[in-house]
Amino acid sequence: MEADSNTQETRNMKKNAVLVDGVVLNGPIIDSHAGEKFVDEVYRMLMNEVIQKATDVSEKVCEWQEPEQLKKILDLNLKENGESHQKLLQLCRNAIKYSVKTSHPRFFNQLYAGMDHYSLAARFITEALNPSVYTYEVSPAFILIEEAVLMKMIEFLGWKEGDGIFSPGGSVSNMYAVNLARYNHCPDIKEKGLSQAPRLVMFTSEECHYSMKKAAAFLGIGTHNVYFVKTDDRGKMIPQELEKQVERANEEGAVPFLVIATSGTTVVGAFDPLDEIADICKKHNLWLHVDASWGGSALLSRKYRKLLHGIHRANSVAWNPHKMLMAGIQCCALLVKDKNMLMKYSSGYWTSFL
Repeated sequence: MEADSNTQETRNMKKNAVLVDGVVLNGPIIDSHAGEKFVDEVYRMLMNEVIQKATDVSEKVCEWQEPEQLKKILDLNLKENGESHQKLLQLCRNAIKYSVKTSHPRFFNQLYAGMDHYSLAARFITEALNPSVYTYEVSPAFILIEEAVLMKMIEFLGWKEGDGIFSPGGSVSNMYAVNLARYNHCPDIKEKGLSQAPRLVMFTSEECHYSMKKAAAFLGIGTHNVYFVKTDDRGKMIPQELEKQVERANEEGAVPFLVIATSGTTVVGAFDPLDEIADICKKHNLWLHVDASWGGSALLSRKYRKLLHGIHRANSVAWNPHKMLMAGIQCCALLVKDKNMLMKYSSGYWTSFL
């Protein structure tokens, strides 16, 4: 009886299915052959319109349209009955045509540029496999790949051991670091919350990334408790001014807990003097985080790695390979010197279903 019921249900689904150009558009019935053909055509489009044309200096960086006009071109109204494959292909063409080609030789807008074909191929693989990377059981290859990449990045920092995690962006990596530093200074916060916490103060450069204030706001530290340190005429933090700000916080009865140095500031590309800053952190027992989201990749250069001299003394580092190393967005890592820190202070609790 159950088999007959399932057969009848399948017949009803087929009867109610919406067909466009002979392709099923709704219900659980999937035309795999049509889907494979569609994917094949999209990949051909990507090869021609993105990988080849979008990296050609003779082509436009962008076919610019004002927002209202572009809305009409893209036809953004979501319809009840779906679209044919041909219409979907045209939507793909339009999305490509009217997008900024970030791999174009004339694209200078952000801190990334160019196309790495091998990185692109790797992203095709991860999108097709759609791995969760929770556990080895469900993602054996990528768990090992992730661990190997993080360990190599830790090696470049000059640490003998450590731990790390890939994050959705440099801002999130910096926020994770503030979270770790706070728990390191006030471990009871994880379970008891902020009610018993002292007034915590963190220090960073005037040229720092805006994510520092965001992290302070998000984590309940407060943006007024982010003390900005003066920089020199090249945008580098002045260690003597950092010392003054730490003394100021102490005189106010606050509790200094974190210094965030920057290796490669967003606007001028300044690299803070890490060794001198690390000396001050050691003197006052402060966590040292280095925001090397942009400049971290200079560690791979024999000529320019000197800009990050002293980074091995940091407690944590944010590093974005999607910037200087041309990995695809997002590729961002938070690296931590203490190999037990992430599990101890930032993890959730074990769950049986993972």
